[in-house]
Amino acid sequence: MRLRGPRQRPRWLQWTSLGAALLLGTFAGYVAYLNQVVTGKFEGKRWALPAQVYARPLDLYAGELLHRVELVEELRRLGYRRVPDPARPGTWEQTAGGIRMVTRRFVFWDGSEPSRHLEVDFDGHRVVRVRDLGSRKDLALTRLDPPKIGSIYAEHGEDRILVRLDRVPPHLTRALILTEDRRFYRHHGLDFMAMGRALLADIRAGAVVQGGSTLTQQLVKNFFLSNRRTLWRKFNEAIMAVLLEWHYRKDQILEAYMNEVYLGQDGSRAVHGFGLASQFYFRKPLSELRDHELALLVALVRGPSYYNPRRYPQRALARRNHVLDLMARFGVISERHALLEKQKPLGVPEHGRWETDFPAFIDLVKRQLQAGYSESDLATEGLRIFTTLDPRVQRAAEQALSRQIRRLEHGRGLPRGSLEAAAVVTDVENGQVLAVVGGRDPRFAGFNRALVARRPVGSLIKPAIYLTGLEQPRRYQLATLLDDDPVNFRQAGGRVWNPTNFSGKYHGRVPLYLALAHSYNAATANLGLALGVPRVIATLKKLGMQSDPDPYPSVLLGAVDMSPYQVAGIYHTIAAGGFRSPLRAIRDVLTRQGRPLSRYSLDVRPVVEPAPDYLITRALQEVADVGTARGVYHWMDPALHIAGKTGTTNDFRDSWFAGFTGNRLAVVWVGRDDDRPTGFTGASGALPIWSAIMRRIHPRPLELTPPPGVDRRWIDPASGLLADRDCPGAIQLPFIRGSEPAGRSDCEGGSGGTGGGGLLRWFRHLFQ
Repeated sequence: MRLRGPRQRPRWLQWTSLGAALLLGTFAGYVAYLNQVVTGKFEGKRWALPAQVYARPLDLYAGELLHRVELVEELRRLGYRRVPDPARPGTWEQTAGGIRMVTRRFVFWDGSEPSRHLEVDFDGHRVVRVRDLGSRKDLALTRLDPPKIGSIYAEHGEDRILVRLDRVPPHLTRALILTEDRRFYRHHGLDFMAMGRALLADIRAGAVVQGGSTLTQQLVKNFFLSNRRTLWRKFNEAIMAVLLEWHYRKDQILEAYMNEVYLGQDGSRAVHGFGLASQFYFRKPLSELRDHELALLVALVRGPSYYNPRRYPQRALARRNHVLDLMARFGVISERHALLEKQKPLGVPEHGRWETDFPAFIDLVKRQLQAGYSESDLATEGLRIFTTLDPRVQRAAEQALSRQIRRLEHGRGLPRGSLEAAAVVTDVENGQVLAVVGGRDPRFAGFNRALVARRPVGSLIKPAIYLTGLEQPRRYQLATLLDDDPVNFRQAGGRVWNPTNFSGKYHGRVPLYLALAHSYNAATANLGLALGVPRVIATLKKLGMQSDPDPYPSVLLGAVDMSPYQVAGIYHTIAAGGFRSPLRAIRDVLTRQGRPLSRYSLDVRPVVEPAPDYLITRALQEVADVGTARGVYHWMDPALHIAGKTGTTNDFRDSWFAGFTGNRLAVVWVGRDDDRPTGFTGASGALPIWSAIMRRIHPRPLELTPPPGVDRRWIDPASGLLADRDCPGAIQLPFIRGSEPAGRSDCEGGSGGTGGGGLLRWFRHLFQ
């Protein structure tokens, strides 16, 4: 009898079982891979956090030059809200004598500034008292939180301000869940009931009209996947949502969603998260938003482009009101409160590009940061960068430049838009850059003429030549007579260099200070050749010039290309009393947690002796008093005692003015991008813009105190000799002790050794 073995399964069943096992194994392996992706990214560094860039904080103290209107503008820039009785941070009201406000707490590089209830009183353009209403004490000094002026983000353009769930307004959290995922705390990543409702609604409408995705699915889509609508993506989304819920608490998922959700577009910058959206749409922190503002942010989740409040305000208003109705229906707010909130306007400023208000200055910040930080650090680590930008000065410079450029074009009948300009403003005392204007359109983030446009500087070079002479007091003093006669200098190769004066006239023997004041080319060339071009270049390098020009004689008349920013560095050394300090736009850098990383402290080196620097500054004051810049006092108070120099290049292609007061230095350039002539000299083009800027930024008088070893003497300018005080035409000039003229002028008969006519010649120099 044959024994039968165990019945074998059909071959098709074996293959099916094997296939199922392989499929199950593959699926399990794929789920394990997705699990690794989810946990790896969610537990690691979840977001690339751009560096946050801040302007200077506004200091408030008794005696400060600050008008009430300027403080109101600062509060507006910070997003403070005007209310009848300020009680919460970020609110203010106007009083009979000034401003009452509640400031925000802020962590600075040197510690934390608490929130204060302040009263600031004014007397005209000056603060007379700053009082803490909480302690009822007058404060010697306090400061507001600094305005945020930009972010430094990666090429893909994502930006966000991280928020913690426990600091998010509760009404925002509840409104979001009511609107987007009411069963959020009851499902495990997928809500099959919501999916069914959505499918039924789509079938009835014959189109996709309702979504069934949970907040977890939306987070997975935004955080891990692309926006492509495919079945494969939906398959991955469902698995990853379940995995995310398996590993993490609901509050962790909700907090991540609030920081990741896409809520708008600011040019090339994507606005992610409610923290940044609050600033982008309302210019204030999330904690200060009212219910109708919170409802608008929640409304944008459904479609930030479709419900864009700036482009489609009616759509946004209807959607916002729908969110308010939901909040009332489910008891988040009362029906009466919802009705009141629905009556309020959207409250969104017309322009949203608050992050790129100062592109030229941000460009400078990036350039200075490159020395110590990689692009990756700046785009991902959430660094907090405190800069020196003064928004009041920046706005004044922008407005003055834009208005004056239009006026110059209109006055000469030039096509609108044909002229360009740039400006740099610094603090004389510490070398901080207060403002940078890169062109007539200050919002344009392209070609930054203040930093990049290198143009011939013309007569702006001349103070370096005269300073080189004044550093040799036994040879040259302010009263030394220079030869303003035709120059014929034979160069290597036989070429002859023969520069001429702007007017085409020559003036014979002229005192050094008047040769500079009237910008005589021939006198300057003769002086520079006598000193030696290499020695003049050495002085320029000492003052801060970075380039190495060839030592051709043309350097003496400004055949050197510099940007306005580079010119500002050179003139700042003179304005600072001969102390060179690199101009700086950055003050401090902190980590995201507030730990100090770098301090951009003042680096000062004496490069010019006090006495020669004092003499050249005094000579530059003569430029404004009697020389090529004397028109400045048509607009400015003569008591400011401005020092500066005009510059005009060949064929009127470039118009320059560099000048300073006791506390402010500014450099202005006017020209054309195509390098065609403009028809403007330094005095007719750049100087009016410089004056318009300075009038708006509280300049202090330039009050010079002679350093030790410098004495003042009365001089006959026609002869360069000592004179009596009552001698007609006599002027008092400073001299380094021991360098005074040995001879004395004969005031009645002209001058010793000049053949008479001293007073007449002085007046001729004055008006030529």
